[in-house]
Amino acid sequence: MYKNKNFFSFLTGGSVATLGGLIGLGGAEFRLPILVKFFGFATLSAIIINKIVSLAVVIFSLFFRSHTIGFEEIIPYSSIIINILIGSLVGAYIGANYAMNLREVILNKIIFVLLIILALSMLIGHNYLSYGEALFSNKIILFIVGVISGVLIGVISAILGVAGGEFIIPTLILLFGLEPKLAGSISLCISLPTMLMAFFRYSKSQQFKQILKEKTFIVYMIIGSFIGSFIGAMLLDYVNSEYIAMILGIILLISAWKVFKIND
Repeated sequence: MYKNKNFFSFLTGGSVATLGGLIGLGGAEFRLPILVKFFGFATLSAIIINKIVSLAVVIFSLFFRSHTIGFEEIIPYSSIIINILIGSLVGAYIGANYAMNLREVILNKIIFVLLIILALSMLIGHNYLSYGEALFSNKIILFIVGVISGVLIGVISAILGVAGGEFIIPTLILLFGLEPKLAGSISLCISLPTMLMAFFRYSKSQQFKQILKEKTFIVYMIIGSFIGSFIGAMLLDYVNSEYIAMILGIILLISAWKVFKIND
């Protein structure tokens, strides 16, 4: 497998990014188990690689999705983006700091629980999402809840090395009443700065220096992700993202159990 490592890096990067692009996610939830189980990276190293690739995927997805939902449609919601970011930037720094200081066995248990929650949210959460009005009419309460939600999103994003869209999108729909496809694009605008904060914290770790040796592997995965993000964005108008999310939820549930299951 080692001789074909870069090829498989390209292939998996493209496949995950295609699926992620269809549902407005970076796809890192599915990439993390692959990095650990298939490519054999230690958990923290896999998280950091996941973060690097996820950054690229989010940038690609945001750009490619703009043909369907333009930036002129996103700008009016800048206050919501800032609201969530206030909390998520803090949460991302805290989450990355904890991840670097936890023993791998504890980190694996935390990741296992988070992936199970993500899988279940994909399977059942989308069926109960409704949009149209903000959850709270009081703007102060809405702002405070938005900040708290942002902190939790930032922590999860940093620990898993993910874009956090599976939590950001429901938050935008339920809390602020946004339409799902619009929420998918806005979530990418929130994910990018949040991930940069976690990346900044991870860049100071010893593992980050070791990961630089895998730069060719990472570049191949990013190239694959670029192509996959483009394909996913082009299919956005033709595929029912709800069904995609349910299928991916099952896949994530299985992979989380096989890779990060808690052993007594």
